[in-house]
Amino acid sequence: MLWVAVIGLVMTAVAVTLAARRVLFLYNLATAGPPAPERIEYARNNVGAEIKAQLVEVFGQKKLLKWTPSGTAHFFVMWAFFILATVYLEAYGALIQGGVTGRPDFHIPLVGTWPVLGFLQDFIAVAALIGLVAFTVIRIKNSPKKLGRKSRFSGSHLGGAWLVLFMIFNVIWTMFLFRGAAFNTGNLPYASGAFASEAAAALLRPLGATANEVLEGVGLLLHIGVMLVFLVIVVNSKHLHIFTAPLNVMFSRRPDGNGPAQPLRIDGKVVDFEDEDLDGDRLGRGSLKDVSWKGFLDFYTCTECGRCQSQCPAWNTDKPLSPKMLILDQRDHAFKIAPYLMATEEQRADLHEDVLALLEKPLVGEDGVIHPDVLWSCTNCGACVEQCPVDIEHIDHILDMRRYQAMVESNFPTEAGVMVRNLENKGNPWGMSEMKRADWIEELASREDDPIEIQLVDEKMPEDTEYLFWVGCAGALEDRAKKTTKAVAELLHVAGVKFAVLGPMEACSGDPARRLGMEYLFDMLAKQNIETLNEAGVKKIVATCPHCFNTLANEYPQLGGTFEVVHHTQLLARLVDEGRLVPVTPIDEKITYHDPCFLGRHNKVYSQPRDIMAKVPGVRTQEMHRHKDRGFCCGAGGARMWMEERLGKRINTERVDEALTTDPDTISTACPFCLVMLGDSINEKKNAGEAKESLEVVDVSQLLIRSIKGQPAEPPAEPAGTAV
Repeated sequence: MLWVAVIGLVMTAVAVTLAARRVLFLYNLATAGPPAPERIEYARNNVGAEIKAQLVEVFGQKKLLKWTPSGTAHFFVMWAFFILATVYLEAYGALIQGGVTGRPDFHIPLVGTWPVLGFLQDFIAVAALIGLVAFTVIRIKNSPKKLGRKSRFSGSHLGGAWLVLFMIFNVIWTMFLFRGAAFNTGNLPYASGAFASEAAAALLRPLGATANEVLEGVGLLLHIGVMLVFLVIVVNSKHLHIFTAPLNVMFSRRPDGNGPAQPLRIDGKVVDFEDEDLDGDRLGRGSLKDVSWKGFLDFYTCTECGRCQSQCPAWNTDKPLSPKMLILDQRDHAFKIAPYLMATEEQRADLHEDVLALLEKPLVGEDGVIHPDVLWSCTNCGACVEQCPVDIEHIDHILDMRRYQAMVESNFPTEAGVMVRNLENKGNPWGMSEMKRADWIEELASREDDPIEIQLVDEKMPEDTEYLFWVGCAGALEDRAKKTTKAVAELLHVAGVKFAVLGPMEACSGDPARRLGMEYLFDMLAKQNIETLNEAGVKKIVATCPHCFNTLANEYPQLGGTFEVVHHTQLLARLVDEGRLVPVTPIDEKITYHDPCFLGRHNKVYSQPRDIMAKVPGVRTQEMHRHKDRGFCCGAGGARMWMEERLGKRINTERVDEALTTDPDTISTACPFCLVMLGDSINEKKNAGEAKESLEVVDVSQLLIRSIKGQPAEPPAEPAGTAV
């Protein structure tokens, strides 16, 4: 067996050397960009959360198991890598011991002859084999040749996937070949338990003792050789995620990559727009040399599974944005220009002309790595981040590129410029006077039946108030959204909750500016609002707009504004549970609920709106096919409320088409943007005769106040300000 040991060790040395060179290259490429100190700091300060993430996401495969067939198959194949490591330990032990003593009967100390371990090794190998069959069926069934862009594998590097499936198959059959022969020669450590190896031994036994001795050595070399070739393939392919996924999970944001947009950084430091030495040409991502090591970790970790692509509202409405391809296109280009990214300034002058030619290709542009239509199609809905099984943060990549395009290149959709100017000059996206923010207050106070006086903050919050009601731009200025504002105000009044509003002192939260990429404008608006809130002594805030809610709760703390913020559905659900709001009048309607992205996926508020509707007598709810964490966007997020949708099918039309399949009497939601977008599409459907005239979209608060007061449904409002 000496010849077997020599060949095996030489193969190992060559393969490990090749793999190590590749790993060093990948490390140097990733660390050529700016640092990401906040990622390391969080991981260091939250060890418990990181351990839990590894147990739940890596070992437990929580996200993958959301897709049951493929998730189950992956679960067993992944665990085969862990458990069959013990087989490779035995294989190398047999290799070395056989070379030294001539008898390869090695077993792992203490547990090496335990039948349970032998059974577990064989079981997971057989399960992995079944998993390979499942993967094969899934890939054939979802082949891009058959389904086109409807396939989640569209755009993926398909050849590499088939090669890896073939290599895993080779790992399994070579394992049973050498273990079966070893059983026949008396060298298998397990007298029982290894059921599949024993079955292989039964097939090999008629060949005779000599043949089995030869097959044991050949099988051992094949098994080790396959693994070594597999190792080299993995570090040079998308299956690098086998090693990088645990790292990407470790350094991802918690609880996930949704929620707050991350602060703008240069060289790992948060940008201070008041810094006189600020380099304005380095704002955002203008090239791949601006990508941090965490961004490269995202590139390396993409499995090309296409779950993000399958859930993306832009991709599903025939727009060019695929979150998967956004990552892959950057990764592939980074590999092409790696010599430049890793070179010093002196070395760059001597680079090959092919590399220099590639450098002329802009990161974003008509002929760039990323087409502008890809960048500006994103609604920031978070579906890609929610579904990614390896915690890639697609929105962070998009926002960084948008920031450079918006602030350095001044290159963004023309109609969004009107929104930016309105925010700068009037403090709201529609450009209306700040005094208009109080109109809804006068409307409530001047009602003939049951007028309500709303307290306005005059420098300081009144002492007897519990909440500041953050109305938001849409809630104060858009006629359809104002109905939600008045309904919430009345509900709080009925429940005896003391609250006040800022009125004209309130400015836009800054969400549209930040999601467009105008970080400096967000910074200005946010600091202005934080100063107003702090001076007024605000501690608790209730907001009706999920975009305002997300910004106030999750992003203002980045600038020192820390408040207790709740969405109105959270507060109303609690008031109903406490008996302070009692819906009594039946609403005999079939209602389907649309999950706002910034309330649901970004902040995990799914149950409270549904709980409210469940307490309203007579309401019959019917979920749409895509709901909760797989809900479909209305099309307004990511500042797209103020951008024209020229490509493909309108996202709000797609969502209303889905809603109509439930044959609803009413569509409910909990976001003013969704209210506007869905309402516009419903009106188009009515005009085309494709929806019943009585169909309306309302906020859940409107349903609740109707039931409490016994009011009929209000007639639809004409929009005062609307999306372009």
